[in-house]
Amino acid sequence: MIEHFFQCPHCWEPISMLVDVSVSQQTYIEDCEVCCNPIQIHVHCQGGAIESFEAHSIEQ
Repeated sequence: MIEHFFQCPHCWEPISMLVDVSVSQQTYIEDCEVCCNPIQIHVHCQGGAIESFEAHSIEQ
């Protein structure tokens, strides 16, 4: 697990998430720890490192 820091696409506050780098590709939804809005996360990992990380707001 690696802690990854990024900016929430809703409130723009810096937040972090733990990423399981043993899984090569992941897509999931997690709530922002500051504003509680849902964020769609796309992560690509390779060799125990994060290759790409995208966080998008979910329009309701």
